[in-house]
Amino acid sequence: MIYIAGFIALAAVVCAIMALRAAKTLVSALWLAGTSALVAFALYLMGAHEIAVVELSVGAGLVTILFVFAISVAGDEALDVRTVIPRPVAITLVIVTGLLLAWFTVAQPIANLIQPIAPSIVVPLADALWKQRGLDVLVQIALIFGGVLGVIGLLADGAEAGSQKSEVRGQIREEEAQQ
Repeated sequence: MIYIAGFIALAAVVCAIMALRAAKTLVSALWLAGTSALVAFALYLMGAHEIAVVELSVGAGLVTILFVFAISVAGDEALDVRTVIPRPVAITLVIVTGLLLAWFTVAQPIANLIQPIAPSIVVPLADALWKQRGLDVLVQIALIFGGVLGVIGLLADGAEAGSQKSEVRGQIREEEAQQ
């Protein structure tokens, strides 16, 4: 169990680093969705079934759709924006966070953090989704479905605008050819 949790944590960290290093924002959003899905899986293995369901549906589902929606509206161009936090301060914060994470990990052995769940407490995923949190899941599905329809609507509007622009360009070329 510890090896599985370690592998999931390592995979989540790799996905998070790839999200930061990705050149395109859309690719970064997909890496972030992978990170969120792996965190949800780790939460489920730790026994936090309801939190895992919410993380998976909201973190990996709805937030990813909203990111794709925002990227499609704003565009995927990289911006040269200066950071607000000075570089030494950011590096210091990262080091302090890493040291705190290491301290809390060493202070409590990993075996105490991830304890095997008693067989009587194990809840199948289907029960956690539909029996315990059924209404929440249905509302989240409706929100995700609405987000997908919104993105499709935006992309369809963009395609129509693009085809209208090409028609206008074609008409202008015909008029120029006639003159």
